[in-house]
Amino acid sequence: MKTNQTQDQLPTSNFRDSLATVDSQGKRQWIFAQQPKGRFYNIRTIVSTACFILFLVLPFLRISGRPVLLFNIPNATFILFGKVFWPQDFFIFGVTMLTFIVFIILFTAAFGRIFCGWVCPQTLFMEMLFRRLEYLVEGDAAAQKVLARERWSSKWVRKKLTKHLVFFLVSFLIANVFLSYVIGTDALFAIIREPVSMHVGGLMAILAFSGIFYAVYAYFREQICTVICPYGRLQGVLLDRNSMIVAYDYKRGEKRAKFRKDPLPETGDCIDCFQCVKVCPTGIDIRNGTQMECVGCTACIDACNAMMHAVGRMPDLIRYASENGIAEDRPLRFSGRMKLYSVLLVVLTGLLSFLLVSRKNVDGTIVRAPGLLYQERGADSLSNLYTVKMVNKTLADIPVTLRLEDAPGNIVNAAGEQVLVPKEGQGQASFFVVLPNTYVHDRKVPVKVGVYSGKEKIVELKTNFMGPFNKQ
Repeated sequence: MKTNQTQDQLPTSNFRDSLATVDSQGKRQWIFAQQPKGRFYNIRTIVSTACFILFLVLPFLRISGRPVLLFNIPNATFILFGKVFWPQDFFIFGVTMLTFIVFIILFTAAFGRIFCGWVCPQTLFMEMLFRRLEYLVEGDAAAQKVLARERWSSKWVRKKLTKHLVFFLVSFLIANVFLSYVIGTDALFAIIREPVSMHVGGLMAILAFSGIFYAVYAYFREQICTVICPYGRLQGVLLDRNSMIVAYDYKRGEKRAKFRKDPLPETGDCIDCFQCVKVCPTGIDIRNGTQMECVGCTACIDACNAMMHAVGRMPDLIRYASENGIAEDRPLRFSGRMKLYSVLLVVLTGLLSFLLVSRKNVDGTIVRAPGLLYQERGADSLSNLYTVKMVNKTLADIPVTLRLEDAPGNIVNAAGEQVLVPKEGQGQASFFVVLPNTYVHDRKVPVKVGVYSGKEKIVELKTNFMGPFNKQ
């Protein structure tokens, strides 16, 4: 049954004055969330399983002998999809960060916190792994509440020790996999196989990561989302009334009343069963409207749909919708705004992909010898001394040859005809560019130097040739 009641006419509440996980004295209130059941939870299970498999397998995958992903910050080695990124590629990281920020803004403005509920590592590990382990060891939410009241009993000690031991072992496994993204699987296996005395720093890093993961999932839990994560606090400025959110249809649900076979005319479909609150991992009541603590996990949708089915009422009292959609009785649709933002997201992703694909495997720079002017070569030629520095991002040594492009001169290389650039390393050489007097028509003449591997030109470098001041 629908009413003309607006959201502003809902009963006043002080829910915005405090967090659901903190009592009036400021003490932590532990969340005993019921395990959801339903269509969305089943889909999330499939998605989370795929994410876990990808997380575990990705460090072991290789492309041309390199890991697919590696972020070795201590050694300044970054590998993305098998390509090595050097300090010279820093602009790509700048574009990546800018694209990521714009992507987050546009994606959230259009699709809300769907990222948080479906693929955020914190949500995946907490709700789809650690909380499930907690259900296996301590029982469901009701059994956990009973156990909490039996503090320091033999049953409480046994189950708590078992749970925290399992939590730490799983955290230790996650820490090892996570560290493999930083130092690589080869270095990780060396730490595991070789004596501890040879890898004290690596062992300490593993234990530190294990402790952090254990603390997050055993104690901090939903506090990461509600207190620490900056993304959650940005929702107030990123969301608007057209954004897709997990929303309660207050026009259909109000006025709330306990279930009756013959409902009163003035009551809505909400039977005030609190099932949506009981399954919420952050402890909020979604019926109070959009809240910072909501991570969009859809647990409340499954719980409400189960109750609506049980009492013979229409589902989707809680559903994916927008605030304007609820207010105007419109179904969620792919609006023009969403289409525009989606196009911008595709363009940004395409731009970043192009930069990654078009990045050169061999690159370099040419610098004139500082403090030196031009040199005369015989009666009809001038020369400048240069240094070329080459970076080889491939897994093979590359001998290169320098050739002058679009200019009637030649290159004299003091080290010989070829310059050897070692694999995943750098090489440099000094050489002279010799040009005829008749070609040097200005104080500064642009020249191009082609870098060839055999007959293939792999990169073209630009520099300036300095001539006489009074050259006419």
